Amino acid sequence: MHTLAILYPGYSAEDEFPALERLIPDVSFPVIHTWEGSTEHDVDALLALGSRENLVPAAEQARELSPDAAIWACTSGSFVYGQDGSRDQAGWIKDAVGVPSSSTSLAFAAAVHHLELSQVAVAATYPREVAGYFVRFLQQNGITVTALSSYGVPSGEDAGRLDAAWVLDTARAADLTGAQCLLIPDTALHTIAVLPQLEDALGVPVLTANQVTAWHGLRLAGHPARAKRLGALFDR
Repeated sequence: MHTLAILYPGYSAEDEFPALERLIPDVSFPVIHTWEGSTEHDVDALLALGSRENLVPAAEQARELSPDAAIWACTSGSFVYGQDGSRDQAGWIKDAVGVPSSSTSLAFAAAVHHLELSQVAVAATYPREVAGYFVRFLQQNGITVTALSSYGVPSGEDAGRLDAAWVLDTARAADLTGAQCLLIPDTALHTIAVLPQLEDALGVPVLTANQVTAWHGLRLAGHPARAKRLGALFDR
């Protein structure tokens, strides 16, 4: 059994992790909530969400679970810090938990490189200002964003209420010209159940926030991160 501690802000799509447990053999994804209030898609709010003062107490709780790895399961609350700042976040968590640690933004970069890709389209729930930080983060990691669509969803709670049809329609509407895959960030968005349909509909790999969080964290934990029905990422 491999245990990956999930440091998750607020309450929106944390039920994706029990769903992942049912799809991946011999894993456990205990969720530790890092934030009890609303998770606004606003730069200042996201900087507070991903602050050391907010993450370390949750990481200290995770240490009590004796996990094999830990991950800050928030895309926007990590990419607003940029490449260096997101690595700092991972370091704070590692120091507190004592195991390999990372974040969802770093997981996206790792997943794109694992698939040996470099050109991606992004379909983001966030307002365009916030989504722009993700574009810059990807560029800092040697990844070119060929097209960005942003939908101005104001908070994680609002994103958590969007259904599978919204996710599929958003993916189909993305401009994939020159893109090798599609990235759908936001761990507040439910995507796990529709990954097969997404890739069938688009004909390219699709990377979503909770998918890459689980994949990257499991690899840090020493798990092969291979499973069916979780997209091309879990096939390689």
